[in-house]
Amino acid sequence: MKPSHQTLDHLNLPFFDARHRDAAEQVVSWTQSAFASCPAPKTNADIDQHCRSLVSSLGEAGILELCVPRRDESGTASIDSRSLCLARELLAQASPLADFSFAMQGLGSGAISLAGSARQKSAYLDDVARGNRIAAFALSEPNAGSDVGGMCCEAASRQGGYVLNGEKMWISNGGIADFYVVFAREPGTARSAGISAFIVDADTPGLEIVERIDVISPHPLARLRFNECYVDAGMRLGSEGEGFKLAMRTLEIFRTSVAAAALGFARKALRLGIERALSRAMFGTVLGDMQLTQATLADMATAVESSALLVYRAAWMRDQGTPTAREAAMAKLVSTESAQRVVDSAVQLWGGAGVRAGEEVEALYRDVRALRIYEGASEVQRLIIGSGIIKAHRG
Repeated sequence: MKPSHQTLDHLNLPFFDARHRDAAEQVVSWTQSAFASCPAPKTNADIDQHCRSLVSSLGEAGILELCVPRRDESGTASIDSRSLCLARELLAQASPLADFSFAMQGLGSGAISLAGSARQKSAYLDDVARGNRIAAFALSEPNAGSDVGGMCCEAASRQGGYVLNGEKMWISNGGIADFYVVFAREPGTARSAGISAFIVDADTPGLEIVERIDVISPHPLARLRFNECYVDAGMRLGSEGEGFKLAMRTLEIFRTSVAAAALGFARKALRLGIERALSRAMFGTVLGDMQLTQATLADMATAVESSALLVYRAAWMRDQGTPTAREAAMAKLVSTESAQRVVDSAVQLWGGAGVRAGEEVEALYRDVRALRIYEGASEVQRLIIGSGIIKAHRG
């Protein structure tokens, strides 16, 4: 029996086939049983271990295979974007940390999937998919978030390898990852030129976790410092100077899945809003009988369903091999912005209880906010969409 909070009705849309329904059932089945063995953390100090347990459990259940490319019949490794998005949508409804743990295994290893050598893939990807190694994606810096080309972390060639110096900021899984995919530039280069990508194991001398960062929706997050950190040339991903393109390719794959996570948060907020409207007594009736409440629920439901169409259109297009930069940006922009409004409406329907610490809607209010920032802020998505429109009409 499926939990009522995880609707699968939209699997009847023409975007999906049997394998996507199977993937969704697999995720729902996991959410029904996993949290008995992975109880929710009671304090911030428990979060690291909780995330480790989630990664292990997701790996044992085979769910991490949905975010780590597998070889198809032709021998090509690829991610099925629709399965990836369905997993994130359903996991977000169940647990923000489950969604986080799942997504970071994909994002953190994505560059290896795209540009890794056979040896690199063999050494890392199977362990990531099984939940035996935790991955992290180290791109952002204190002064280079949306402006990736402004990064300062350097990788200088030296004796058959590279020496990394600099810092990375806002690194998810920072402090618990077993390895980091790190982007750094050759000294003397500027903007996107000269950036390369490297696999850096967590125990590499010269790599230090200098700060664990607390945020409103707690999860493992850190600032990294590289001080004369030597990395063998065999740990570089792809060719020298191709790191910027590799980072953008990786982000493009997972951008639509961020929209899917936002969709999951919005679906949960809508459910909580409906439940509150039907149970909250007011003026001799219940809140849900009032026309203003029904109008609010109508706006919430419409935002959820329009987001779903954009998310799965973008995922379907990518699975067909069609370039999706603009469509993925539309999905992320609309879904994350809409989810913020839907969650806010749910808090409003709950009234004072909606801002009480520990309530589900209060947690959702904190959980949803970062999605409008990471993996391309809403402002960046607008630029991608707008420039795409101009380019298309100029021919």
